[in-house]
Amino acid sequence: MNAVGLSRYLPIDDPDALRDLVIPEPGAPQGRDLLVRVHAVSVNPVDTKQRAPRAGEVSPPRILGFDASGTVVAVGAQVTAFAPGDEVYYAGDVTRPGSNAQLQWVDERIVGRKPTTLNFAEAAALPLTVLTAWELLFERMPLHFDDRRHVGQTLLVIGGAGGVGSIAIQLARHAGFTVVATASREDSAEWCRRMGADHVVDHRQPLPAQLQALGIAQVEVALNLADTDHYWEVLGELLAPQGHVGLVVEPRGPLRIGDPYKAKCIGIHWEFMFARSRFQTADMIEQHRILSRVASLVDAGELRSTAHTSLGTINAAHLREAHRLLEGGGVTGKIVLSGW
Repeated sequence: MNAVGLSRYLPIDDPDALRDLVIPEPGAPQGRDLLVRVHAVSVNPVDTKQRAPRAGEVSPPRILGFDASGTVVAVGAQVTAFAPGDEVYYAGDVTRPGSNAQLQWVDERIVGRKPTTLNFAEAAALPLTVLTAWELLFERMPLHFDDRRHVGQTLLVIGGAGGVGSIAIQLARHAGFTVVATASREDSAEWCRRMGADHVVDHRQPLPAQLQALGIAQVEVALNLADTDHYWEVLGELLAPQGHVGLVVEPRGPLRIGDPYKAKCIGIHWEFMFARSRFQTADMIEQHRILSRVASLVDAGELRSTAHTSLGTINAAHLREAHRLLEGGGVTGKIVLSGW
């Protein structure tokens, strides 16, 4: 089957950083695994981090890729939620071969049925970022999605135009928050507004003054999706007592978690959506439930795909371009590829 992989960890401008390959097809799925024919993929910053230059060679070649949508070809003996022919979407497992291949094994507990109103590319844009945003907001933090009890509260999204930010804006609005997103360009600011942000501020300028100009003295929740170190001090200033800060980017150095974080009793919450599959936690199936719930919300018109840029078919040249764009920063929404 066709696939895209690597044998060495190289800079993305090296033609061998990602290569077109022909590799053996996976065998019949076992246990709770599905065998999925991949129709579309999306690319995330984690893809570039997994490919980052370092010493050593890989044999057999490593197949990257996490976000995917496709059709179930076969199921393991213990599978209960899916059957051959089902259209699915998922974010995969960092410990297993990835979605940049025509066929892939994936555990049913981290798979959802594809939203029927989306095509495969639109659906592939969602899983990793949906799981990240949902788990961070409604599992790591004591927030509530359904009853709009957060009306009157403010949530700040640092990096609102990125993949996670684009879906976090939508989820937070649904939960009742007034959402302030940050963006640095007019096109990315407009994207945040399309996703549902009530206000957009420029993260290159001092945030407190911009929020005060909006009549916002403090925020109950902040999601730092861009640079943990850079915004640490200002978020400690902006967060309300007993507020919450969500983090997804590993800091470059130690963080000072004393005052004002201690004095205000601010909750600090990390999110890594691969934790459940990596450690085979007892509640892995929650990711299936989240993806299924989100598919229903999309089909009801309450959430929208965050696909923004399509680079064409799934091949090494297009995936190298996706990695290059992500490493350069400033990508709006999600990058998708579809077909082989």
